Amino acid sequence: MTLPDNMATEKNLLDLLERIERNKSAYTALYIEVSKLKPQKRHPAFVKILAKLFDDISASAEGRLYILSNNDFVILGKNISQQVIDNSFNKLKIGLIEDPLLMAHDEKQLIKTYDFPDEFDVFKQKIEDLAVWGNNSSLPSKFPINAAQIDSVIEHLDNINVAEIIKHQSIIKLDGVDKFKLLFQEFFVAVKDLSSKYDKTIDLTANKWLFLYLTQALDKKTILSFMLSSIKTFPDIIGLNLNLSSIFSEEFKNLKNNFLKPKQKLIIEVQMVDVFNNINLYFEAKKELQQDGHIILIDGMTPQMLHMLNILNLSPDMIKIFWDPMMEFDFDDKNFSDFVAKFGADNLILAKCKDAQAIRWGIKYGIRNFQGPYIDALEIATIRKLCPSSNECNATDCLKRKRLIAGEYRNECKHKDILEKLLGN
Repeated sequence: MTLPDNMATEKNLLDLLERIERNKSAYTALYIEVSKLKPQKRHPAFVKILAKLFDDISASAEGRLYILSNNDFVILGKNISQQVIDNSFNKLKIGLIEDPLLMAHDEKQLIKTYDFPDEFDVFKQKIEDLAVWGNNSSLPSKFPINAAQIDSVIEHLDNINVAEIIKHQSIIKLDGVDKFKLLFQEFFVAVKDLSSKYDKTIDLTANKWLFLYLTQALDKKTILSFMLSSIKTFPDIIGLNLNLSSIFSEEFKNLKNNFLKPKQKLIIEVQMVDVFNNINLYFEAKKELQQDGHIILIDGMTPQMLHMLNILNLSPDMIKIFWDPMMEFDFDDKNFSDFVAKFGADNLILAKCKDAQAIRWGIKYGIRNFQGPYIDALEIATIRKLCPSSNECNATDCLKRKRLIAGEYRNECKHKDILEKLLGN
């Protein structure tokens, strides 16, 4: 096996794809997503060790292994049978013991098979994207958006189905030992997904005021997209990331009056910077929401920020705290314990939970509401146990489809009723 120079791997692989295109039906690509692993497992030294585990698989496939610029592996060969794939899973088990991605007992989420010719174009596009937007230091930086471009971006929103880039993620409540139930689902548009629909060379977040202007327009499109969603089972509580000003828009009023069922509630998540910039508007928005039985949540806080800010004066209904691995060393923060006691543990959410350590930290302080990749894995593991076609896709596909509210990729799921299964229901 020859390992190409990492700086030129994508180019070498694309050259090979060009050469085999006329006979592409003879080939298959096995894609191993090492980039999803913990940072220490992506260290160059570990990546080389992991790559050596695949020597015999590459040889048996009459192929070649490529280490891409983001540390993912590709084996391109002619004889990638089910046995070869199973052997790949076993290799991962050897190299990735105790990695968080395996907590759902489904290491297949790290491997995808691209069968040619049907998936040749999809695979080629993936490698082309990496060649342009990979992690190589020689790649060009993004350019900050300017005032002349912002109207063009907003106009572009009319040309795309925003519903196809809206995602949702569950917030769960720990309800007894190893029992979880859905608290609510948060719906949002990730900036990177919006960028993928426009111009990848432009940094939409570089200018905070232009970005604010853009998100205000995007809020309206996001709200309207609920009417276009293909989801049949919406939760009783729906979370939305919005600007304060969007709470007073006609689109938001229409959502409340014409979309929500009588017992459904909204949790509106707002950023602290938006609150500081519009303190009077914040109190108006809070009053407007609360009088209709809805909830206002301040997003993106840390224990340190809570120490510095007297957030209790703002009296939000809920606060979301972002987990950071460094927090695991702090199990005895009296200031934070006092804050939790005053504000109420049931009104706090610990988000960005990547592993069980984050859950244990939250429980130590009385927090029972959690969000993040660890929770996603629990949810997907539950869904896959119920799905009769779980062997036809992997956990990563399942998670991506579950988080979407519309679009062709979501519609590939054969059991969307199970995909929409709400944890604890």
